[in-house]
Amino acid sequence: MLELSDILEAHERVRETSRHTPLEHSHTYSSMTGADIRLKLENFQRTGAFKIRGATNRIATLSEAQKDAGVVTASAGNHAQGVALAATRSGVDSKIVMPEHAPISKVKATKNYGAKVVLSGRDYNEAAERAHEIEREEDRTYVHAFDDEDIMAGQGTIGLEILEDCPEVETVVVPIGGGGLISGIATAIKEQKPDTRVIGVQAEGASSAAASLEKGERISLDGVDTIADGIATRSVGERTFPHIQQYVDEVVTVSDPEIAVALVYLLERSKTLVEGAGAVPLAAVLFEAFDYDEDEVIVPALCGGNIDLNTLTNVVVRGLVETGRYLKIRTVLKDRPGALEDLLDIFTAHRANIYAIHHDRTSREVEMSDTEVEIELEMRGPDHVDAFLSDLRDAGYEVDILA
Repeated sequence: MLELSDILEAHERVRETSRHTPLEHSHTYSSMTGADIRLKLENFQRTGAFKIRGATNRIATLSEAQKDAGVVTASAGNHAQGVALAATRSGVDSKIVMPEHAPISKVKATKNYGAKVVLSGRDYNEAAERAHEIEREEDRTYVHAFDDEDIMAGQGTIGLEILEDCPEVETVVVPIGGGGLISGIATAIKEQKPDTRVIGVQAEGASSAAASLEKGERISLDGVDTIADGIATRSVGERTFPHIQQYVDEVVTVSDPEIAVALVYLLERSKTLVEGAGAVPLAAVLFEAFDYDEDEVIVPALCGGNIDLNTLTNVVVRGLVETGRYLKIRTVLKDRPGALEDLLDIFTAHRANIYAIHHDRTSREVEMSDTEVEIELEMRGPDHVDAFLSDLRDAGYEVDILA
């Protein structure tokens, strides 16, 4: 089992490569929740995520022969960049296997840090199978993304920083994919301040840890489906699971729409960009996935900020939809002069701002005397949306909500 001494040793190894990231009080989220929210901004870490910590510690422990042979790993993106940079800084050749649909931005960044990238598999698990083949074929050392005590110890240095910067912390909220991050942080926290709660959070579409704890043994999901690609693993690790069982007080889940809302809030209110996995801890707080007290000091660990711009666009739109800021509707009008103007009079009365409008007379889904209209709108919140739709329907329009 990982011990505090391992994390303290890792801290000495990684301090020159990794950054001591900020921990900042948030008036916005404290006001929204009633708790005292302090954000651990690990998205400001080198390579944009916490993974550089564990990768640096693991590569520092390699023998000279292992360094000469090189390393290989599998990753959806953040671990890939961490290993690539840590290996390059140590003069070690690295080969990274990434899922075929890994975000382009993460693939490019991994190459820029000096690694050779191989795209293989539908997800992390299939990429890992190919990486282990390369391990055997080329006699490289496999650097696991999470199921390795040196990796866990490196990630645990975040826990040391949280306690140093916020000794009064009462609850730490950490995302869970394979479990390396939470195992390290929880060990660092609980071994020094055992009364501090550690809450793990998973996406509903990749909730192997929650199911494993409920069953009392590790389970593997048939597949994963979430916008939080950084924690989209089918199972927690063999080595991480005992640490989760021993040190983590509770594991909860959040939905993709809740993750999207948290990401949008961080962008708009905090001017902070995170990826899906980075928004998961704040989503758990905002949507009360676990119980907490008034003024409780809570530290959500925002673990990374490497989000693909195409993904970001989709997530932002979904977040705006969920918060009533964006609305896309479809309705049918009589194909006659003035019909569209009559509809737009209701828009004007509600001050609903039009992003785009598509007027289609050729749709096969309507009568030849009718025309189909799709309209994208900027709205001011759920109450505004409800009042607007109510008036449209009262005026006799049949409205389909498309987004």
